[in-house]
Amino acid sequence: MLLEGTVDDRLTGIAERLDSWLAADPDLSFQVAARHRGEVVLDAWGGPHLGRDSVIVPYSVTKNTIGLAVGLLIERGELDLDERVATYWPEFAAKGKGAVTVRQLLSHQAGLPQADTVLTWDELLDHHAAADRLAASRPFWHPGSAFGYHAITIGSLGDELVFRVTGRTLHEFYEQEIRAPHEVDFYLGLPPEHEDRRADVLPMIQPVSDTLVRSYSALGPLVFGSMAGDVDLGNSPRSWRYGHPAGSGAGSARGLARLMAAAVTGVDGGQPFLSADTVEQIGQQQIRGYDEVLHQHDRAHAIVFQKPSQQLSFGGPRSFGHDGAAGALACVDPDSGVSFAWTIARGPWPGGADPRAVALAADIGRLLN
Repeated sequence: MLLEGTVDDRLTGIAERLDSWLAADPDLSFQVAARHRGEVVLDAWGGPHLGRDSVIVPYSVTKNTIGLAVGLLIERGELDLDERVATYWPEFAAKGKGAVTVRQLLSHQAGLPQADTVLTWDELLDHHAAADRLAASRPFWHPGSAFGYHAITIGSLGDELVFRVTGRTLHEFYEQEIRAPHEVDFYLGLPPEHEDRRADVLPMIQPVSDTLVRSYSALGPLVFGSMAGDVDLGNSPRSWRYGHPAGSGAGSARGLARLMAAAVTGVDGGQPFLSADTVEQIGQQQIRGYDEVLHQHDRAHAIVFQKPSQQLSFGGPRSFGHDGAAGALACVDPDSGVSFAWTIARGPWPGGADPRAVALAADIGRLLN
């Protein structure tokens, strides 16, 4: 068997499926992890590019850290989803944003997927510079009238909001209140002592037969223009050492599955750090339909998190999580009690959640429910 690691007896068929993928593609390299009601049921890996203890940048899977940090502030009564953002962050009220609620801001409805002029990496890889620019910008649509994926900016906006509430950056709050206490192997800013574990995100390979020309909305090129230039979000040391909460955290599938479980089900016999009521609040679908940035017609979001959709059917109706541009996925289903994570070195073309991972998450939930 090419697959290495630990697999619960109830998931033998899942292990066989994973092993068959490794046999069919010698370049395939992944980590996969799942917990059921907090207990490990799957912790496996395979392929030449990722090992048992590898860490990698899973791109937007990192956004789960924003949602869970916000959840903890809600749990403690320090943040109200229906309060105006400007109550916590007065400067945000500029250019017609005074009525924008925290709920709208964190569900991609605020109209700020980019600033008035394209943000630079110097601004994005800074705890306040990009947020200051966004606060001074006029939204691209009237807040609440539509939604569009705030691909990178939601990390800068979330960071500033947490700072205004707590006096700590999102990175500091996540490290001190979530990652360290729960021993989570996923970092916002990879510490120097873990750098030798890091694996590169490898480029996707476009099939010769794929001649489809993909299009974004009119906003798409402007939004993703900030991703061009001298910084590779996944592989540049400047990026993963900073750990942008929207896209360049680093860790393992094992760590991501533990993170989601620690919040919702608890791990190793302990209590979850979020109550069932808070989980329901942050996991509740806020919007669904056409995405003004991605030009996709079936997108759905909770508070930061993605909800199941036609392309992302990773669990039941109360499940939530987030995928990454290069194939990774981390999610949790409060009903089945399953938390799931998948990291991959070279994701399948054309990007987004690896369909194999989406199916695995759903199938494990059905098998263990």
